[in-house]
Amino acid sequence: MRLLVLRALGLGDALTGLPALRGLRRAWPGARVVLATGPAAGGLLRRAGVVDEVVPAGEDLAPLAWTGDGHVAVNLHGRGPRSHRLLLATRPARLVAFAHPDVPGVPGPAWDEREHEVRRWARLVPSYELDPADLLLPPAQDAPAVEGAVVVHPGAAYAARRWPAERFAAVARALASEGRRVVVTGSAPERPLAEEVARGLGPGAVLAGALDLPGMVALLQSAALVVVGDTGVGHLATACGAPAVHLFGPEPPGRWAPLVHPERHAVLWHGVEGVDTGGGGRAGVPDPLTLRITVDEVLAAARRLLP
Repeated sequence: MRLLVLRALGLGDALTGLPALRGLRRAWPGARVVLATGPAAGGLLRRAGVVDEVVPAGEDLAPLAWTGDGHVAVNLHGRGPRSHRLLLATRPARLVAFAHPDVPGVPGPAWDEREHEVRRWARLVPSYELDPADLLLPPAQDAPAVEGAVVVHPGAAYAARRWPAERFAAVARALASEGRRVVVTGSAPERPLAEEVARGLGPGAVLAGALDLPGMVALLQSAALVVVGDTGVGHLATACGAPAVHLFGPEPPGRWAPLVHPERHAVLWHGVEGVDTGGGGRAGVPDPLTLRITVDEVLAAARRLLP
């Protein structure tokens, strides 16, 4: 038997689906779990043994390269209707999904817009009770590039969520002056940003563009602390069990904050739950809520969490 699971989103979004994926294994023991997702998330989850196979899928929801029928399809991607119809086109025996009025033939629970992402997808799995430990990745097989470092990750896909580089730099310098080994991570295109943040930290401080995803997992699993914005690396730090200071801006943390090891995490946010912030400020600049987070409060949170 095969389970075809759709989660064609970014790495951070995929990691919030970890408990649901593990719950599906328990609900259908012995089934082959096939995940339709992007290459980064798919490769990581397959190596971790969470899924058995990966089918390429993107957020455009193009038709899947899938053969056969009679399987169980699970929509961990969204509320529908496009994602429902994409999975129905694979001719499953059953579709597990949230109810949508435009797809009346698919029964399912009601969608709750305010629900935490982890709880939302876990709620779809039959007879599964959420276990926060299911959010964690297994130990890395690679040795970390640096053992026990403070990892500063200044990048984010959306400008509204990017805390200013000079503030990340101030945090990095302060922690380095207290004897901490500080490294700055990011993608290859983010290397200039990482170099700006790491200025004065000494050789070897910039790891942006130098680590593949398994290498990043190894680094985070050994980290003394991670300082990160509301981005995929924040979810990766949670999955790696790393202590972390999470900087939230326009998006409230009620849907995205860590659900495991609360004593290891500090979530900084200056909004009000349930109040619409207006969608993230002006294009290309940090949101006003992001800018309300100060260097002093990040440092205070970091010092509380550091051993």
